[in-house]
Amino acid sequence: MALPTIQMLPDRHRRLRAGHPWAYSNELALSAAAKALEPGSLVRLQAANGEPLGLASFNARTLIAGRLLTRQSDAAIDVDFFAARLRAALDLRARLFQRPFYRLVHAEADRLPGLVVDRYGDVLVAQLNTAGMQRLEAPLVAALHTVLAPRAILLRNDSPARALEGLESEVRLAHGELEEPVLIEENGTRFPVDLMGGQKTGWFFDQRDNRAAVAALAEGGEMLDLFTYAGGFAIQAARAGARAVTMLDRSKPALARAMEAARLNAVADICQTVAEDALAAAERMAGEGKRFDLVVADPPAFVKSKKDLGVGLRAYRKLARDAAQLVRPGGFLFLASCSHNVEPAAFAEEVSHGLSAARRSGRILRQAGAAADHPVHPFLPESAYLKALLLQLD
Repeated sequence: MALPTIQMLPDRHRRLRAGHPWAYSNELALSAAAKALEPGSLVRLQAANGEPLGLASFNARTLIAGRLLTRQSDAAIDVDFFAARLRAALDLRARLFQRPFYRLVHAEADRLPGLVVDRYGDVLVAQLNTAGMQRLEAPLVAALHTVLAPRAILLRNDSPARALEGLESEVRLAHGELEEPVLIEENGTRFPVDLMGGQKTGWFFDQRDNRAAVAALAEGGEMLDLFTYAGGFAIQAARAGARAVTMLDRSKPALARAMEAARLNAVADICQTVAEDALAAAERMAGEGKRFDLVVADPPAFVKSKKDLGVGLRAYRKLARDAAQLVRPGGFLFLASCSHNVEPAAFAEEVSHGLSAARRSGRILRQAGAAADHPVHPFLPESAYLKALLLQLD
């Protein structure tokens, strides 16, 4: 297939050739013809000296202009290409997990830039977050059929990243019919998941290992789960032997789903819900002198862009302060940040400042990121977005 060639500026190809999967717009010779290409067009990347660098999806309107699909310049980006990548991703997850509930494709780390696919048994939920992947929807969906033969494929194309690529937001079925809720199993606990209307793709598989670590400390204690969403931390802690669990979130539909999970796992009698803004509730309860043996605070991203960094970091500090005040001496505190723009060291620093403001100290038991189904590309360490700290407080 004849594809347009995009040439990199002199000496600007070395990072890409060394293994990085992106070509930035300021590294490319953007001719008028290149700028006129439709966003997401397939192109051949070439060094200034003519050395072929591979095939990429190209969008002249974005900072990340070229996203490398393969280093084989003569490859065909078709159903077979996607099927091979999907099988490799599936083989890895089969080694990692016994049950078919996980992130199947994690973008560049699984060599499919701009694509996220989560597996909920025989239902797949995909996010096509770049113009390049959007243009390749047909062979991608066909390959998903070939490799997994799913009952339904849902496209949750409503992430903020799509706006940066000039794409519209949409949620639609690409295949089959979907009956809600879909039941999943995580760490032996069952949850009903709202795939069409829930956050992101419906469930946050990235916290799987952290939920298990928290649940292991729950036996016999009272737990508060701030920003509980669908009760992922709370229900697993209840099943692990917590004496009482409070699930707090401002979303009443999310709390209803969390209580549905509590009933499904026969722990509803020790679970209660509170519909309130979690930041305001943590401050209120701290002022009231309420205390728990285990407090979890897993908020949505406070820093959605770099301009929000200062405000977001202060929010993490305040949350750490208020949450720490809610922990009994000898109890446990779990804090997390899913903000891409917050470095791990910066998050840890804000947590330490929050502890100081609460006049608490203790020890860090666990520093962690996302579960193994969210691998990190070795040349994109910044894509390791999740940061989590588990502490025991004095």
